[in-house]
Amino acid sequence: MGEGPMATRYAFRNRALRWVLAAATLALVACGTLPSGAGTARQASTAFAAPQTTRLGSLALVHLHDGDGRSGFRLISVGVDGFVLRMQLIEAAQRSLDLQYFIFHGDETGRLITGALLRAADRGVRVRILVDDGETSTGDEQLTQLEAHPSIFLRIFNPFRYRGHSNLLRAAEFALAAGRLDYRMHNKLMVADNAVAVIGGRNIGDQYFQVAPSGQFADDDVVTAGPVVGALSATFDEFWNSELAIPAEALAGGKATHAQLRQDRAELGAQARAAKEGGIDYVARIATGRPLQAILTGELPLLWAPVRLVADSPDKRATEDGRSVGRLMQRPVLKTMLQVHAELLMVTPYLVPGAEGMQVLDALRRRGVRVRILTNSLESSTEPLAQAVYTRYRPPLLEDGVELYEVRAQPGLARGSGQSQAMSRNGNYSLHAKMFVFDREQVFLGSMNFDRRSMHLNTEIGLIIDSPELAAQIVGRFEEMVKPENAYRPVLRPTAEPGQFRLAWEATKDGIAVEYCREPARSAWQRFASGLLSWLPIDREL
Repeated sequence: MGEGPMATRYAFRNRALRWVLAAATLALVACGTLPSGAGTARQASTAFAAPQTTRLGSLALVHLHDGDGRSGFRLISVGVDGFVLRMQLIEAAQRSLDLQYFIFHGDETGRLITGALLRAADRGVRVRILVDDGETSTGDEQLTQLEAHPSIFLRIFNPFRYRGHSNLLRAAEFALAAGRLDYRMHNKLMVADNAVAVIGGRNIGDQYFQVAPSGQFADDDVVTAGPVVGALSATFDEFWNSELAIPAEALAGGKATHAQLRQDRAELGAQARAAKEGGIDYVARIATGRPLQAILTGELPLLWAPVRLVADSPDKRATEDGRSVGRLMQRPVLKTMLQVHAELLMVTPYLVPGAEGMQVLDALRRRGVRVRILTNSLESSTEPLAQAVYTRYRPPLLEDGVELYEVRAQPGLARGSGQSQAMSRNGNYSLHAKMFVFDREQVFLGSMNFDRRSMHLNTEIGLIIDSPELAAQIVGRFEEMVKPENAYRPVLRPTAEPGQFRLAWEATKDGIAVEYCREPARSAWQRFASGLLSWLPIDREL
């Protein structure tokens, strides 16, 4: 039979039948429980117990403050430095590497990190990778193939049953099991030899390391050494050994084959060579030893300070419902906010406070506390639903005296942006950092946005650090980013109607102060769509 109308009808019918069968299968298997295989016996493991016997551990110990309980920190604001630092830590590790991420992309930097992890495993380093399953619709083969290596272990947090690449089938499963699948692990953490850790807001991917010309996320990490690293490793172990962390082999029906690993090695090697010949010579940057070697030798000194780890339990839903004892990190964070006397600075890409967040901010304003918040503009945002719901909170926040700033899609000044001077500004620039500064004495830095999803539907992790020096660094970056060249400032202007106000946005254009009467957007359609979405009752999901 040829390619005529009859063949087309048969092909369509076959495709339709496959879709019906797939949908029926999903309807049968998708429910509120974990996939089959989730109950497979899995071996518990814990962090490496003797970090002082490793090179990283011994170098970190040289600079430790004797017995005073403080830990050392250095802020990593430039995106590509965050990538280089992780590569250097992987290359320096001798005994263990633990990685916990919400997103682990298979793009250029993601594959370079994957290749480095494979080389570390070849040296005998135990590699544990825990990834969330909310953003793996393009397939997780880039990581699952590594499991053929005897020193690499991969677990998936709260996985989908469907493991294919169809977004439609994935969405269908989500619709049938939303009560379970809406719960995600948003943590970002990497620990090398249980001696040095990197924690903050960055996922693994080109946009997060600010090397993607089409779009970049402004973000921050801290590299840390000292007692807090052991506490961070303990939270990793808790998630790793949780019932929600499923071995990848249980989902795939067995470990990857050695043939798949050989193929992956070849592809990773080819990509590494291509990257060396590309626009950024990553190999040369990694070989300089900066920033890691300079940090470990004291050339780039750490700031030493008391710190408190704040983290959710792996199943925070059960803790919120009172079904189990656990941790809810929003409680210590909100409590610290309420203790502010003079000034609260917040950097959050998504600002959906909900009733509880609004109560905290209102309480601060009633006491005369200055509250300044940097978030995304409609123009820069990559999450239209979150941005649309934020617009409902914007007028009452401004009425309450909160000072808002919204990042522009193309900042006019590089200082404070996290971009290197060589990076293109042709793409979209978007905020992704999550940092709070309390009275310029303490800082929070981690994975938690100031939105209801972070408070109730995601697990999160972060640090509250008592360091005026670190606070001053973050305040300096904040002040650069809220300049009118880099951010719009929404304000309320009186109208002819008594007691009525309209929104306006202050900024500069070509060095001249301007005021926009319509919300800055990439297009009229984006502005219209945001207005429609703002009516949806989905605050809790965001």
